[in-house]
Amino acid sequence: MTLDLSHPPIGFYDEATCDLAEFEALTAQTVDPGMIPHATSAARNVPVYKMGALAAKLTDPATRRTLMSEWARILHHGAGVFVLKQACPDHAAIDQATEVYNQIIAEERSAGSAGADHFAAAGSNDRIWNSLQKLALKSPATFVRYFASPAIDAACEAWLGPNYQMTAQINLVHPGGQAQQAHRDYHLGFQTAELSATYPAHVHDLSPLMTLQGGIAHCDMPIESGPTKLLPFSQLYRPGYAAWRRDDFRAHFEAHFVQLPLEKGDAIFFNPALFHAAGTNSSTDIHRMVNLLQISSAFGRAMESVDRRAICKAIFPDLRKAVETARLPEIAREAVLGAAAEGYSFPTNLDRDPPVGGLAPKTQKALLREAVLDAWTPPELAEALDALAERQLP
Repeated sequence: MTLDLSHPPIGFYDEATCDLAEFEALTAQTVDPGMIPHATSAARNVPVYKMGALAAKLTDPATRRTLMSEWARILHHGAGVFVLKQACPDHAAIDQATEVYNQIIAEERSAGSAGADHFAAAGSNDRIWNSLQKLALKSPATFVRYFASPAIDAACEAWLGPNYQMTAQINLVHPGGQAQQAHRDYHLGFQTAELSATYPAHVHDLSPLMTLQGGIAHCDMPIESGPTKLLPFSQLYRPGYAAWRRDDFRAHFEAHFVQLPLEKGDAIFFNPALFHAAGTNSSTDIHRMVNLLQISSAFGRAMESVDRRAICKAIFPDLRKAVETARLPEIAREAVLGAAAEGYSFPTNLDRDPPVGGLAPKTQKALLREAVLDAWTPPELAEALDALAERQLP
């Protein structure tokens, strides 16, 4: 067999080589009704499911798997987004949770902290990081009622399989709150363009398979309140993590996005690679509260528990000496850093360890590199590592 080297396979994606025409063609598709037999509609290319009518299907393992398979196809090969009407039918529990969240917002404001948004201007909303834990600790009974949703459980399992890891963040957008910029989400969507480009193309395919984006509506959200802007089928564009910052891709998003009104108790789920953005709240009296669900695969973990902080402290004197005496070139130094230190910002406590100068906090690996290059003392590095570990605690 002769290899065709005139069109070599793409090993890495580059922002400059992204093809807007290909993106336009992918996002010009329409939903195939044959792909969504259990949906009641596909308004504006977003499949909608009435969970009151489908609740019985979730109690039988066979019909539950059939429904989950349909949702997985949507997320992977279809529109990339679906809505579950009344996924949380216990409105009293939602109202209780809303009350608790408003108390938390007031307490955090009085304490001088305000959760910033990754993709919107500061001050246009209120954010509660780790709303999952905060609700459980402040009102355990409300937590139990609130998350007793077989529909949400099935949606998470449809994409990630069992034993998924639930996290959540409240986003409260007040009247006048401005829209976010179009973006993709966690994992690669939270990296800089430069760092994203260092990951091989197949990792760009893997990233959206590791997480699921969701949201629970805490109030009725007509279009004027700014529900999430969505571009169906945009998750199908493989280099999208390299493309989403480009002005022409964002202009296409703004010209073709769709929005669906939601009611209290509705839930929306979408592939994190879908181009999306919270909308502008142009209402005069709707304080749009959504509990943003960020669900992760059980498989996003290493095999062994490793105390990387201890490793960094132990090797630092020898590593610094090797670099200072030019016995360790940069490429070899980076290999040591990669083996020793935690190179990823997450998971962390975003209340205490917020992003600095970007979308992600500084990593342990970045601290160790800085300590080596700037000739820190061992106590200085130990203090910085201990402070980072303290900030990351739940």
